[in-house]
Amino acid sequence: MGADDYLSMGTTLVTGGAGFIGSNFVEKLFDRSPTEHIIVLDVFTYAADPANIPERIRNDIRFRLVKGDICDPVIVGELVAKADRVVHFAAESHVTRSIADDRPFFMTDVMGTQTIASAISRNLDKIKRFIHISTSEVYGSAAYAPMDEDHPLNPCTPYAAAKAGADRLVHAYRDTYGIAATIIRPFNQYGPRQHLEKVVPRFITSALHDQPLTVHGDGRMTRDWVFVEDTCEAVYRALFSESDASPACEVINVGTGVDVSISTIAEMILDLTGKPSSLIKHVAPRPGQVDRHISSTAKAERLLGWKSQTRLYEGLWKTVRWYRENAAWWDGKREFGAVDVTDSQRRLAGSW
Repeated sequence: MGADDYLSMGTTLVTGGAGFIGSNFVEKLFDRSPTEHIIVLDVFTYAADPANIPERIRNDIRFRLVKGDICDPVIVGELVAKADRVVHFAAESHVTRSIADDRPFFMTDVMGTQTIASAISRNLDKIKRFIHISTSEVYGSAAYAPMDEDHPLNPCTPYAAAKAGADRLVHAYRDTYGIAATIIRPFNQYGPRQHLEKVVPRFITSALHDQPLTVHGDGRMTRDWVFVEDTCEAVYRALFSESDASPACEVINVGTGVDVSISTIAEMILDLTGKPSSLIKHVAPRPGQVDRHISSTAKAERLLGWKSQTRLYEGLWKTVRWYRENAAWWDGKREFGAVDVTDSQRRLAGSW
């Protein structure tokens, strides 16, 4: 069965489905699995918006949108009982915010994961697959390159630590209760509908307004940049794979195998927006800074038949075009692009 032939006859619960990656995934799932019913659970923080989900999907009988907290065992239990598959995107995900105010990260990322994993453990006869969306941040800086799934976990920030804790919790529920859990660890994401607190959309919108592109430190830190559509394809394949090399109970990195510096990203965006390099402004390094991230792609290729299809410049071009054409979506969000921190931490409120 090829990836384009996946058809399902069930219900998928998507937590955090009104956020950046979640809404892009919902769109892919809706279009690729025309018999699948979709339930989205989202609390609608500043980083989520019901409008992220296309109106054609919101108005369809196969779709249900529920406002609720991932930490609420009652609502989570009710929704899990209605599902056949669960994809867990719901999380606090901004590194700098976690440094300024860490508690929400541990509540949502750890306790939220506990809440849904516990609900799944009570529905083992029904839930065919649980996809937990993690992050490459759990690895810290690369101890070796490329970083494979056996790379040591060395989280450097509260956000990364919370996600690492959630990962280990999923492992524990898999080993104790036998839940069919797959952990996906995406590397740095970018693409349409990403909140302005993240570096790529903040660079783009700053450039479009002729404002400085703030880079922490010397900008030589490198990341593995993955276009969101490619990531959603990997998650989709993990959710429905029926191959002999099943991804159930596996950890799978999602990256390109190429790392590019923050400064280079800024320069590429300035080129795509026709703005001068003088807009780049270097500020103090951020605490917990990760020097290098680069993913091994071998396991994703072997288990999912997946490989990133979007070259970086092409993906940035698509992203710049989307932000140019959708100023009404993001202009009102600009006030949330920087983090409100104490005076001693105010230097952190940059483009990360």
